[in-house]
Amino acid sequence: MSAPLILALAMLLDAAMGEPRWLWSRLPHPAVLMGRAVGFLDKELNTDKTSILAGILALLLLMGGAALLGWGLSALGGVVQVIVVCILLAQRSLVQHVAAVADGLRVSLGDGRRAVSMIVSRDTAQMDQSATARSAIESAAENLSDGVIAPAFWFLVAGLPGLLIYKIVNTADSMIGYRTPQYERFGKAAALMDDAMNILPARLTSVLIALPTGVITSLRAISRDAKLHRSPNAGWPEAAMARAIGVALAGPRAYDGKMQDFPWVGGSGARIIGPKEIDASLRVLWQAWGMMLGLTILLALI
Repeated sequence: MSAPLILALAMLLDAAMGEPRWLWSRLPHPAVLMGRAVGFLDKELNTDKTSILAGILALLLLMGGAALLGWGLSALGGVVQVIVVCILLAQRSLVQHVAAVADGLRVSLGDGRRAVSMIVSRDTAQMDQSATARSAIESAAENLSDGVIAPAFWFLVAGLPGLLIYKIVNTADSMIGYRTPQYERFGKAAALMDDAMNILPARLTSVLIALPTGVITSLRAISRDAKLHRSPNAGWPEAAMARAIGVALAGPRAYDGKMQDFPWVGGSGARIIGPKEIDASLRVLWQAWGMMLGLTILLALI
């Protein structure tokens, strides 16, 4: 089977099944195993807080191991590749987690906060309804790029080795790619590599959002808004999502008890929002997913 055909089948399987609890309650999820690998190298190599070289070594070991595993799994045939790619995509689980926030807000603000705390790292205890909904929508946009489009992109570019390298780099960035005394130097290589590997997928995601929602003519405005974001990549899908559903995203939020005054992305959009706007973002997730699936099928036919 060709890579586009494998990807198309994996996308459909993920959309239909998601992440079955009966399986991952019995076996460790690959994301968990990747996290353990990063944690092991963090413990073993992150002893000299001033050494960037230790972080580079850790990243090379992780990427090398991921590449070897990818090559080995590729040799097992197309069916195995479909299953592996399906497991490493996250469309259905993303939709379920974001939808849970909307469902929670319809019950109470506390339920909404508890649901959104499962998918964001910021402080949620003092969030009002709008901040809770905004956090869910931002997570939807950013994770569409990180958890669906980027893995699909790198599989099309470099097969399972490319996909597994991307996933381990993304996992490393989420665990050690912080500007803290502990990780400022050790995690720098992972953070920079994650930024580099997401440059094209993040911008592709913004186009996949903009096309079916009719805001493709606003790409210049989306580009301008994306540059306001603190991340060089996350701003692109968030800016496209903001335009697509007419809301303002990003803006001030609290981390570790400190309010940080980040600029608004899509600042002309609505700032008083709730479950209805989360529902709109879920429709956009499926529309963008459908665009990616259509592109993949076209590549398979070619």
